[in-house]
Amino acid sequence: MEEGRSSSGECSGGHCSLYIHKVGAPPKQKLVKEIKDAVRETFFSDNPLRHFKHQPRSTKLLLGLQALFPILDWGSQYNLAKFKGDLVSGLTIASLCIPQDIAYAKLANLDPQYGLYTSFVAPLVYAFMGSSRDIAIGPVAVVSLLLGSMLTDEISDYNNHDYLRLAFTATFFAGITQMALGVFRLGFLIDFLSHAAIVGFMAGAAITIALQQLKGLLGINKFTKKTDIVSVMRSVCSSAHHGWNWQTIVIGVSFLAFLLTSKYLTKKNKKFFWLSAIAPLTSVILSTFFVYITRADKKGVAIVKHLERGLNPASINEIFFSGKYLVPGIRIGVVSGMIALTEAIAIGRTFAAMKDYSLDGNKEMVAMGTMNVIGSLTSCYVATGSFSRSAVNYMAGCTTAVSNIVMSIVVLLTLELITPLFKYTPNAVLASIIISAVVGLVDIEAAVLLWKIDKFDFVACVGAFLGVIFKNVEIGLLIAVVISFAKILLQVTRPRTAVLGKLPGTSVYRNIHQYPKATQVPGMLIIRVDSAIYFSNSNYIKERILRWLVDEDAQKRETNLPRIQHLIVEMSPVTDIDTSGIHAFEELYKSLLKREVQLVLANPGPIVMEKLHASKFTDLIGEDKIFLTVADAVATFGSKTSSSTQPPAPPTFSFPLCPLLHNSSSSPTLALCDHTRAEAEGPTASHRPHSAPQTSSSTPPSPWRRGTRPGGTGGPWIGKLA
Repeated sequence: MEEGRSSSGECSGGHCSLYIHKVGAPPKQKLVKEIKDAVRETFFSDNPLRHFKHQPRSTKLLLGLQALFPILDWGSQYNLAKFKGDLVSGLTIASLCIPQDIAYAKLANLDPQYGLYTSFVAPLVYAFMGSSRDIAIGPVAVVSLLLGSMLTDEISDYNNHDYLRLAFTATFFAGITQMALGVFRLGFLIDFLSHAAIVGFMAGAAITIALQQLKGLLGINKFTKKTDIVSVMRSVCSSAHHGWNWQTIVIGVSFLAFLLTSKYLTKKNKKFFWLSAIAPLTSVILSTFFVYITRADKKGVAIVKHLERGLNPASINEIFFSGKYLVPGIRIGVVSGMIALTEAIAIGRTFAAMKDYSLDGNKEMVAMGTMNVIGSLTSCYVATGSFSRSAVNYMAGCTTAVSNIVMSIVVLLTLELITPLFKYTPNAVLASIIISAVVGLVDIEAAVLLWKIDKFDFVACVGAFLGVIFKNVEIGLLIAVVISFAKILLQVTRPRTAVLGKLPGTSVYRNIHQYPKATQVPGMLIIRVDSAIYFSNSNYIKERILRWLVDEDAQKRETNLPRIQHLIVEMSPVTDIDTSGIHAFEELYKSLLKREVQLVLANPGPIVMEKLHASKFTDLIGEDKIFLTVADAVATFGSKTSSSTQPPAPPTFSFPLCPLLHNSSSSPTLALCDHTRAEAEGPTASHRPHSAPQTSSSTPPSPWRRGTRPGGTGGPWIGKLA
């Protein structure tokens, strides 16, 4: 019989023939080609070099420069109409970023000017190398908090100069990490942090950031350096009687209400996007003017005091390339770089989907990495894409990354000209700006959706959230990563299996739990394995299939149905199998033989078929036990199963008719010929006297005859006249 088959009917002249399709094994490939194909599919699935084929050397050079600097590609089509949109959006996000940068720098326990330094250099670099048209670059709240928390764990005194040097070191290695991921095309690693874990982590970080701002909002002088909610609330409550400043509270709460109201109006009507964009800068200007004219700083209102004027100083000599802070710098850089990259890629993909253009993740990683490496050499700390600024940038009508260049120029002018004016800016306003910015990171709707869709995802979300607010950002991040990996391991090691049944009126077989009307085939058990079969799950799959078999057999015995004689494994979802998986199938085959059950495979894929042939497993079970579809397997073995398992039905016999006999009535009757009756009833029938059948004109004759079984044994039989 042919190897692995599928049947299709062809009919002509009233006769149908069964055609069997083979389950084809792929042609044998050379080892080198297999490795090349695997590497290409894993790391170069987008075929990045396809544009360079069959091009002259000069064109290849230009294409290479455009790949590294996308601005050379889209810049040739840039025009005045596009610049107008970029100018408006650049000015708008600049008004938002300046107060945020000052506030976020304090969140990282750095002097305010370092936030402005970061928003000057990083956006310029990204504008030349980035591929997103909408993302706005600069410091962000979550990364600033993470960086400040991890730096403080190493150097508790953030007034120490080594603290600043460690920040630059971490930024340098964050950039190296991001560049390495892009160059070696390892961007898929950031996908291991699941969406559910990110939702919980961001929400926890937002609450932690907001709680940290109570120091500035309430005017507390002595405040804990810990970030967990218990320590923060204890510090707040302990200073309630003597440490709060009512003037600070009035300023902070008033402008916080103003900022939240502007965000609410923007959310209600997108045309007012500019209102929430200029609200932070307006708050800074008004509060600074108010403090200056009232000299509220003399009454305990904390202010910025000093903001250095001028461009970024070089910081290459500040980075630790040796010494005891090198390893902590690498560790902090890797963690903060991964979080910054995750946030930036998520933001970039979101707006790229909204505008329907493609975003090259690997180019983004190289751009982000280069941006942070250059930034670490020019007194910047870790920068990434800001969701609030990117949203404003999008709504303001940006068309290209030129909006980042405009923002950078505005920040440059601010550093050169007006930084002294921020001297009287109250810290309470900076705290209110941060709180209003992070409120949107708490996504309750997303958490509710996670609960409805996947309870395990909800657990991951809650775990990350609780880890951040009750311990610290690093522990929350660790919990998020661990739960994400745990979910992957659970799905790999415990794949789903399902019993299939036939949908009425079709030849389609589906999960009987999903389709209750699907009926199982008597004497057969059809099981689908919904995963690749590897060493980590092969034994579980084998044991699960055997448990299905035992359970089904027990159920069949209780209902007096035929026992299972054929086990069909539907292998369509099985994308791959390793040696442990094949060994598990060999053990399964041997276990089934002891139970007098035949193993049948349906629709194994090309990779699986190749490995089954290489391991001689097809010879073990027989190539005629491999089919293209479940329906083919059922059609082949179903009749055999039913005939061998059904109890014998009472035999029926057909007899030739004798000539018509007429009685006194006008209706003719049918009778068995004497010799036929004698053969059917046995040897004693020939000695009985023959008598003509008696009929009644009122009772129609029946074509059925009753007598004894052939040979004179057993009970009565019924024969039908042919």
